[in-house]
Amino acid sequence: MFQKTGDSSQDSGERMRLPARNFQDLVVWRKAHQFVLSVYDLTVKSPGTEIYGLTSQLTRSAVSIAANIADGFRKKGKSDKVGFLNIAQASLEESRYYLIPAKDLGYCEPLPKLDQLEKVSKILDAYSKSILTPDF
Repeated sequence: MFQKTGDSSQDSGERMRLPARNFQDLVVWRKAHQFVLSVYDLTVKSPGTEIYGLTSQLTRSAVSIAANIADGFRKKGKSDKVGFLNIAQASLEESRYYLIPAKDLGYCEPLPKLDQLEKVSKILDAYSKSILTPDF
């Protein structure tokens, strides 16, 4: 959500949160981008016959997660920001689905990718909720 920086002067061990300057500062975007890279690594190993099918759909939905987080970053209104994050969450669920037939067809073991998606999903949900708070 926000980039964290250490502050050794705080006894409680809490870290000061600085506002993100650009979408690349968002932890949720960085995690989503790592998922994109891992999907591209996976799809390189997919059968050539899948290049326009499942492989294409999975890469497009994965990229859409990170892209919609980036798109929403500069939106001024809370509802606009959260709308893009909602689209990112929908793309995340779409990616989650594409990993099911990929597993069923024997293309991959999806558990590591599903773990990545779960982490992104939780952070994305928390980020959306934080935007809707009055203090945002």
